[in-house]
Amino acid sequence: MGWVTPEAPKPEELSACIQCGLCLPVCPTFRLTGDEVASPRGRLTAMSAVADGIAEVDDTFHEIMSFCLQCRACEPACPSLVPFGRAMEGARAEIAAQLPSAKTSLRQSLLGRRGLGSGGAVRGITRLAALGQLAEADRWLPGRLKKPIAGLRRLGLRSTSVIGQTHRPKGTPVATVGLLAGCVMDSWFPEVHKATIATLVAAGYAVSVPESQSCCGALAAHDGAVDEAKALAGTALQAFRDVDLVVSDAAGCGAHLKELGHWASGGRDFSSKVRDVTELVAESISVGRLPRLAERGVSVAIQDPCHLRHAQRIVAEPRDLLRAGGYTVLEIDPNGMCCGAAGLYSVLRPETSSELGDRKAAQVMATGARIVASANPGCEMQLRSSLGSGFRVAHPVELYAEAVGLV
Repeated sequence: MGWVTPEAPKPEELSACIQCGLCLPVCPTFRLTGDEVASPRGRLTAMSAVADGIAEVDDTFHEIMSFCLQCRACEPACPSLVPFGRAMEGARAEIAAQLPSAKTSLRQSLLGRRGLGSGGAVRGITRLAALGQLAEADRWLPGRLKKPIAGLRRLGLRSTSVIGQTHRPKGTPVATVGLLAGCVMDSWFPEVHKATIATLVAAGYAVSVPESQSCCGALAAHDGAVDEAKALAGTALQAFRDVDLVVSDAAGCGAHLKELGHWASGGRDFSSKVRDVTELVAESISVGRLPRLAERGVSVAIQDPCHLRHAQRIVAEPRDLLRAGGYTVLEIDPNGMCCGAAGLYSVLRPETSSELGDRKAAQVMATGARIVASANPGCEMQLRSSLGSGFRVAHPVELYAEAVGLV
């Protein structure tokens, strides 16, 4: 049958692969299995087979594509600049369109048909976390869910929404930024939003958190839910139309917003305004709008979220602001291999996710640091679950804001 949707992988995307294999050593699933099919090259070959009419979008194709974490570590390693993330989203859109068994995904089952944009996400996550809060409930959970739930349990049930708030600096603002509240961030990481707002205001930015915003649509796009992703993209364009910049303190959300041109007319102009919070803070430190402290003898191990390092190519900025906070930054993985969180991957494929999480935890422990910096909520939950008690995992901007006395 071949492809049936406009979102399908494009011929030029697939033909760009020169089969060099440089993507293999950076791919987490290939590193775990040694299986060519579990590599970016193998997945692109499978997509090409469907495009050429040799194979079909069937359960085997679904398995090959769903095993991918969508970490995009292959993209910076690729000499041909294959847009693997875009091709994978296209493949998953085809799966959603052609396979009835895939139409109701786990994401939709947990978060509702309208998914994150309806607020169903937070309710679904809260339901899972509430189960995890009850120690006696663990025995009723399927074995594959126990470790993912542990990361939620360690967060605790808390929510102080920042939606609808506005904050102004003293004097004339450098610019007006709109903060993406997010679904998980606003409900589970209010302290990160608090640090983000305080730091940006101290840097001279006016910060607004539009009440009309919704989910960014990243999970819908990754899941092949095309209509939902497009609707949420349109909502984002409207919600942030009156700000100079859009800032995200969640790497996965920011990466999606920077590629909104795939999902909405006018999306490319919108994406040009999107910044990760570490970009704005590091820039503000470099020009003297925020303070820089001397080294204080406090070590922090830094974990690179895939959608910050690989998708947005942001590596220096989180380190710069940590050092400006007086921290000694310890590297744990020069290649930035995925921690295994990957959205809902920890629930969909808990064994693979757990193995990757344990590897990352071992790397952290080898540094001797008891504080870990991570700029993405899924990674933070994964690290908390894999490391266990005795470690603090926090966003880089949160650590910086604490060090300089902003929170």
